[in-house]
Amino acid sequence: MFRYVHTNIIAKDVKKLIDFYKKVFHCKSINETRDLRGVWLDRLTGLKDAHITGEHLLLPGYVEDHPTLEIFSYDMLEGTISSEINRPGIAHIAFGVDDVEVDR
Repeated sequence: MFRYVHTNIIAKDVKKLIDFYKKVFHCKSINETRDLRGVWLDRLTGLKDAHITGEHLLLPGYVEDHPTLEIFSYDMLEGTISSEINRPGIAHIAFGVDDVEVDR
């Protein structure tokens, strides 16, 4: 069996990005928070003393057997790279909505 499980986003401010997805897109916590560290994580990431925190969010429109949005942050982040659309990596995440409410 093959199935889509999650998309991972590494955030500068994990709490702020999680709050954004909860408020704007009505993603919900599935009570899968992470506070990960250890030799196994160092081996997995190739980083020394890696420490990851974050949370899995239920994507809107799903209930059971669902894919999640996994928003994590590392204690030590590398500098950012420029964000041209033709750069490798995640270009965007698409949500279908009936209306967009903008707070100004």
